[in-house]
Amino acid sequence: MLAESPAYSGFSVDDVAAAKAFYADTLGLDVSEANGMLTLHLAGGRDTLVYPKGDQHQPASYTILNFPVPDIEAAVDGLTERGVAFEKYEGTPTATDDKGIFRGGGPLIAWFTDPAGNVLSVIQE
Repeated sequence: MLAESPAYSGFSVDDVAAAKAFYADTLGLDVSEANGMLTLHLAGGRDTLVYPKGDQHQPASYTILNFPVPDIEAAVDGLTERGVAFEKYEGTPTATDDKGIFRGGGPLIAWFTDPAGNVLSVIQE
């Protein structure tokens, strides 16, 4: 029944204006706004809904968006220049370098958060 439905994912934020500025201006994504919500128009035709929850918002406890990049060093440097701070998680300090790139096994990955505390990453292709 739903096999042909063009499903999309979504997540909440506590401040739509701050989210719009971050996703559009800081990350450079194509973002539209309607009915008090945002749509992130991601590469590959993957629209993602961003909806307000105000004081009820709880940041996701997992990575909500992963952005594959061909050169993680360049991506981290570019995002850092735009004011993005990369995370170092408990239990990974020796596997995470000074830039915030996790080098402890698996693909190279660097995590950061949006203004609402949701976790995103850039991951080496």
